[in-house]
Amino acid sequence: MTADCLSPSDALSRRERLTGLTVAIACVSLVGVGLSLSIPLLAFAMAARGASGALIGLNAAMGGVATVMVAPFIPRVAAAIGVRPTLFVALALGAVTILGFHVVAPLWAWFPLRFGFGVSLAILFVLSEFWINALAPPASRGLVMGVYATALSVGLGAGPLILAGIGQEGLLPYAVCAALFVVAGAPLMLAGDNAPPLEKPAPGRGVLFFLMLAPVATLSGFTFGAVETGAFAFLPLYGVSLGFGPAAATLLVTAMEVGNVALQIPLGLISDRMDRRLLLLIIGVIGLVGAVALPLLGGSWWLYVGVAVWGGVICGLYTVALAHLGARFSGVDLATANAAFVIMYSIGLTAGPPMLGLGFDLWTPYGVPVAMAVLLAVFTAVAALRLRAPA
Repeated sequence: MTADCLSPSDALSRRERLTGLTVAIACVSLVGVGLSLSIPLLAFAMAARGASGALIGLNAAMGGVATVMVAPFIPRVAAAIGVRPTLFVALALGAVTILGFHVVAPLWAWFPLRFGFGVSLAILFVLSEFWINALAPPASRGLVMGVYATALSVGLGAGPLILAGIGQEGLLPYAVCAALFVVAGAPLMLAGDNAPPLEKPAPGRGVLFFLMLAPVATLSGFTFGAVETGAFAFLPLYGVSLGFGPAAATLLVTAMEVGNVALQIPLGLISDRMDRRLLLLIIGVIGLVGAVALPLLGGSWWLYVGVAVWGGVICGLYTVALAHLGARFSGVDLATANAAFVIMYSIGLTAGPPMLGLGFDLWTPYGVPVAMAVLLAVFTAVAALRLRAPA
């Protein structure tokens, strides 16, 4: 079913729709703060207890494993018990598991805890993004998704700053992270009946069906997840190899985040005025050219500008792809398509750093932008081939 023809937002007043959108964006943005706080917190905690880098990486990967295993079933569960109740359960699970890391001593037990935390996040992102997309007015869907992506980027950037302020020792950082999940439930209390309903999924219309039906949108999730996470891991090493000091090299990641925040609303507005599949292709081409051009900027301050613009455009893969899914599907089809998107994004999160790491080892430091260019070239080729297919 096409979402722009029949949307749950059609039955809502402008105020009810705005309230519903604000609630969902606020909820998932607070979760983003907690997520970005938890990642370095848990890494530091494991390292302090003597865990190897490989063990820390394997533990972090449990979140992706949880998403791949659980996301296909989220629409069915939400259809059975409701979107809001499912979100409340996920928030409670997130708060309990993050506190569990402080209470539970054996490191082996942190793996099921990380899996549970990943289940919580998978539910929260799949259903929150479905909620936002379902209530977004068709004429301004891209703008709404741009606002969401901007708010989420701000939230993801705030977590490490909070951790730097409160420190890594004792119960406090875990309690603050858990509190963010609890507070994220407050906006949901205001939602009333504005949560979009979900019907039972039709047989044969699962995640694999939507991976095949919307390959460009779902591949956008994989490509963005791989490039963004890989860039966050290796841009500082790339900068150091070019002669930057460690602090200055780390600011390359900050520059990328600034671009993410600055460009999502403009890209969302553009997507409301053109074929989103064509825009995704254009983003892929710009990303590919930008990755190839990064070495030409050398170690000058222009590298910060280039990374900011390039990173902001690449983030548009996430924003525009979500808007494309929302324009194409509605109801449980939209929720399932979003689950497919989140699964591909999670696979990208897992695959990106090793791919860029291999590039860095084979050709230091230029293998990093080359590896990103390869990922973007594959996406661009698929997007170009699919452009002539029916929307």
